[in-house]
Amino acid sequence: MKRKIYLFLMVFFSVITFAQKTVSGKITDEDGVAIPSASVTIEEPGKDAILAYGITNSKGEYKVTFTSSESNVDLKVKAFNQKPITKQISNNDQTLAFKLQSEATEIKEVQLKTKMITSRGDTISYDLKAFDNKNDRTLADIMKKIPGIEVNADGTILYQGNAINKFYVEGKDLMEGGYGTITNSLPKDAISKLEVLENHQPVKMLQGKIPSDAAAINIKLKKSVTMTGRGEVGSGFGDPWLWNVKLTPMFFSKKQQWVVNYKTNNMGEQVENEGNILAFGSSWEGRRGNASQNNWLGVENANTPNLPVKRYLFNNVHYLSANYLTNIDSKKEWELKANANYTNNSVEREDNVETIYSNGLNTVTTSTKNNFYTDKLKGELIFTKNAKKGFFKNTTTFSQFWNADRALAYRNNGVGNQSTESPTSSFQNSLSTIIPWKEKMVNLKSYINYQDDRQILEVSPASYMQFPYLQPKVNQTDPDVYGIINFVPGTNAIQNFRLKTLDTSHSANISFTTKGWTFTPQIGIDFSTDKLNTNFDGLTIPTGSGNVQPDFSSSIYENNLTFTETVPSASVGINYKSDAWSVFANVPLNLNNINAKDDLRRVSKSLNKTTFTPNAFIQYSFASFFKASLNGNISNNFGDIQTAYAGYMLLSPSGFNVMDPNNPIPEINTKSAGSRLEYRNPLNNLFFNVNYRISDTKRNLLSSPILDPNTGFTLIQYRNQDNTSTSNSFSGEIGKYFPNFKSNLSLNYRNSDTVSDAFFNNAQYESLNNTQSYGLKFNNTYFSWMSIDYNVSISRSTQENRGLPQGGKLAPNKGFNHNLAAFIYPLENHSIGFNWDQVNSSDGTRKFDNAFFDLSYQFAWSAKKIDFELKWMNIANRRVFETYDIIASQNAVRYTRIQLRPSQVMLTVKFNFK
Repeated sequence: MKRKIYLFLMVFFSVITFAQKTVSGKITDEDGVAIPSASVTIEEPGKDAILAYGITNSKGEYKVTFTSSESNVDLKVKAFNQKPITKQISNNDQTLAFKLQSEATEIKEVQLKTKMITSRGDTISYDLKAFDNKNDRTLADIMKKIPGIEVNADGTILYQGNAINKFYVEGKDLMEGGYGTITNSLPKDAISKLEVLENHQPVKMLQGKIPSDAAAINIKLKKSVTMTGRGEVGSGFGDPWLWNVKLTPMFFSKKQQWVVNYKTNNMGEQVENEGNILAFGSSWEGRRGNASQNNWLGVENANTPNLPVKRYLFNNVHYLSANYLTNIDSKKEWELKANANYTNNSVEREDNVETIYSNGLNTVTTSTKNNFYTDKLKGELIFTKNAKKGFFKNTTTFSQFWNADRALAYRNNGVGNQSTESPTSSFQNSLSTIIPWKEKMVNLKSYINYQDDRQILEVSPASYMQFPYLQPKVNQTDPDVYGIINFVPGTNAIQNFRLKTLDTSHSANISFTTKGWTFTPQIGIDFSTDKLNTNFDGLTIPTGSGNVQPDFSSSIYENNLTFTETVPSASVGINYKSDAWSVFANVPLNLNNINAKDDLRRVSKSLNKTTFTPNAFIQYSFASFFKASLNGNISNNFGDIQTAYAGYMLLSPSGFNVMDPNNPIPEINTKSAGSRLEYRNPLNNLFFNVNYRISDTKRNLLSSPILDPNTGFTLIQYRNQDNTSTSNSFSGEIGKYFPNFKSNLSLNYRNSDTVSDAFFNNAQYESLNNTQSYGLKFNNTYFSWMSIDYNVSISRSTQENRGLPQGGKLAPNKGFNHNLAAFIYPLENHSIGFNWDQVNSSDGTRKFDNAFFDLSYQFAWSAKKIDFELKWMNIANRRVFETYDIIASQNAVRYTRIQLRPSQVMLTVKFNFK
């Protein structure tokens, strides 16, 4: 590990120090008058490639930092109505002044040509026209083709491999991180350009004082007042009748913005996640998060295949959202935002599993049919002031869930109806304000979250669950004798669950700045409490003499647990910001106090520990196009209420679970460090980044499940034994746009190694895992009659268990996924599309190839900006996905068949709102 750290540091510092040279000076005309906005570029002799560039300020001063292994470089100076100068200079730090001669130029013809990528300071602007094709309609269609930008399957936008922290439209954050609705529905015709704001600090009071390593995206519109949006209405043939409706009108002005969104379909398209928060801004703004349930109980679930969701999702979804922003003062510093969304979704899923054991005589066949119902409502009210002389943000959020799941499970021993009801209420309030005080800043933050989760799991009939039960012993030396729990015929098994959670965090800090450095001492206290109440209802009858059945009215099938955590803390933040350097460090000291108590089940645990959890980030910008950074942190985790309950719960119909009340409180300490080299050159449309990360995790406990000597059920025990897990990962990505060929090409690679201690059957061993992946993205619009988008990824993972008698290297798992989307334009306003999804996998002995093909025809009524699309999906009508798995622990082979969506045909009308 030490060698890796030394190598990691040597690489970083060698990168940022190798051949860094600076040329500075002043540029004037023949009369000695300063020339502003003159360009100064550094190039290697004989090569048409710019190493670095700079622009003179209003005083004619320039400064260019570059990196080159050549002994000499070319310096070029250009300015309007001045004669350009080219001079070869030595590769050294130096100061050079230039006087330019006037040169009048007779302009015969002027052509205005917008550059596809331009850079100014920390802002990179993209002309979207350079990247779109004839079939693109929305912002999301084009963004996937821009070099340096990537869009994940969940809609998250990455810049140079990292998630953005803000998404603006005309400088306003209407969506507060839930930007998926806009990217999917904002027409490209309304957009002037897309801007990437590098090293973006969203709090204006902190700009130039508190650095940020994240980027933001800002959308510039063509009109100052824009009424736009996107709509689709479709119907189709399938089983059952298909529909697809999308209506998303939008309005943007200098004072107000709003977006209304309604989407519904039953054709396998996920739209309910568009409101998820994908960008979380700055911690100075308070706390943000996606509301979620604490789901402990669950029905048996059918398997899902490793395929795009649209291939297997049987849904019936309705999603409605509204987002509104307005300025409420004359200075336009205060904003009011109101956001709300409602989701009603029903999903069906089905599989069939056949498990064949090695003796060939024992075969278990199972089948599961599911219905998952989502019914949730979320409302949010936000008041914000973000000005140079003050900051205030209060976010109030209410969420309500009425979710339910159903399962009809077929087993060799019978049929079981299973259901869960899961209502949840959640309330959150986050407040953060920064108040200027002389030359200092005072920041007060408060966060309160209260959540009430209820769940009921019911299994009918209860006799479906054929659980073995350990019979009581007359003598301790008697052999173990198991019987089957005999539920009363016709009765149900019911597990009740309720968890009340209160989570609060309060802090105060004061910041002061001197000579570019900002220091922020802070004190705070975090407090959380969880109250868990559960009980199980079931009736049993004995069969035969001496057959004793469990008493479900006993307290061992109940929980009344309180888990409390109090963490006072004190810290100092250290920040520095200059043109080349960004430094951030936070040095906190935490006083952790944890208590878990359930008297009836003999749970009484406590922990008092002081922890030191620093984190730091340093970034250096050099040679105009490069950024190098280091980051590191130490973190601690002490488990939660799920590691402390001691009453048996039926978490699923597969069996009861419980924790040993004698288990210590887990202590997990993680140290990690990372380095990054980033290059982005808008002059030649080249972007790349290289990342390396190492981490080391130490735990005080090892999981060692046993059979409870009183019940025969699984008892989760932990043994006090230190164990570690180390990992290191390397990743790289390079993207280049070739304007002459109208092509964008990007390549990525990732390698991850993990070594961890594990425990099995009283034997400790090492588990070694390696994962590698390669990816390529290519799109081309060179031909007027055709456009192509192609994405491919290749993955390989291996595992080795050292220290087990049956260990050794396991067969590698390999995956190959690709998507080809090709469009042909035989006539004006007509297009034919072909889509090919290929998903291949292998486990060393078997290979599975899954191909899916779609065909579409689209006619564009250009005068009305209306599209008519006829689409045929899953042409081959592939109805079932099949896989084989080896279950080494059971010496068995498992054959799984999962239902897929059949072939379907859709006719859709697409249009823009104006």
